[in-house]
Amino acid sequence: MPRVCEFTGKRTTSGRTYTTRGKAKYLGGVGTKVTGKTKRKFRPNIQTVNAVMEDGSVRKVKASTRAIRNGLVTKPLKRRYAYKADAATESAG
Repeated sequence: MPRVCEFTGKRTTSGRTYTTRGKAKYLGGVGTKVTGKTKRKFRPNIQTVNAVMEDGSVRKVKASTRAIRNGLVTKPLKRRYAYKADAATESAG
């Protein structure tokens, strides 16, 4: 499965890392020079968590930690019998 958040759409992006040499001008040098550029990946912090979906079902989804922290992910209750008690009271009422 790809490393993509289902709530925010965050995904792996690419970029470069620059290698430099020399002393900065403000430190008294002649300036820094770029001696190499290599490709790299920026990977988001994706976690696999149980989440309650819109239809009430619980399934595992991939979510970024930012989505979890901001409340976009609704986690289910820890104990399953809590769901059965709620269903029994709704059918009786």
